[in-house]
Amino acid sequence: MTFSVKGRPVRVAIHQPQYLPWLGYLDKLERADVFVFLDTVQFKKNEWQNRNRIRTAQGWQYLTVPVLHEFPQRLDQVRINNQTDWRRKHLTALETHYRKAPHYDRYAPALRALYSRDWERLAPLNIEVIRVLTEAFGITTELVEVGRFTVRDDQTGRLVDLCRVLGADRYLAGDGARAYMNLTEFEAAGITVEFQEFAHPEYAQVYEPFIAGMSAIDLLFNYGRDGIELLRKSRRSRL
Repeated sequence: MTFSVKGRPVRVAIHQPQYLPWLGYLDKLERADVFVFLDTVQFKKNEWQNRNRIRTAQGWQYLTVPVLHEFPQRLDQVRINNQTDWRRKHLTALETHYRKAPHYDRYAPALRALYSRDWERLAPLNIEVIRVLTEAFGITTELVEVGRFTVRDDQTGRLVDLCRVLGADRYLAGDGARAYMNLTEFEAAGITVEFQEFAHPEYAQVYEPFIAGMSAIDLLFNYGRDGIELLRKSRRSRL
């Protein structure tokens, strides 16, 4: 299977599905033609795969999905601990801190529908959260799951294989990827590596002063679909 985008070269981005991801994640996804959910790598506890931050009157707080994790499980194997009523707690926190946001009433129903479902594993929950966000922001990037493809296990080989099977000539990497990627292997495959160099936009939040690094839900509730243009303007100002 290969992808083509109206005859243009294809840019691919690849990342683990995160829970309520931040704007840097959304920026990377929106800049790609095809975005691959990489849920076959090792789960990292106390990072961003099962938690993220929302703005509060006190500053910020984590929303954490409780998990039943046994090292060294892969992300797609991690089960959610549903002995706690985490879905109600997350909905309550979002309503408490965002009900006065300009676009809360428009987008809250989609979140309520998502939290009304039973979730047994973390990866499908994260993927659905991201799909809800992309639809809300009007992002048209093709979203695919790594399980559809047969690829190598090593870090660079996996990325190169996914780019090849997706017909990509460009790979969009996060800035941290410089530390582990073998750029020579990409060059040999005829794939140009581009680095994201994310620039965080500043915008009006429910509470002051502005705090960067919140979940993308913060921008959505405050600016609605127009929030994606803030990301684009910030990106252009960085060039």
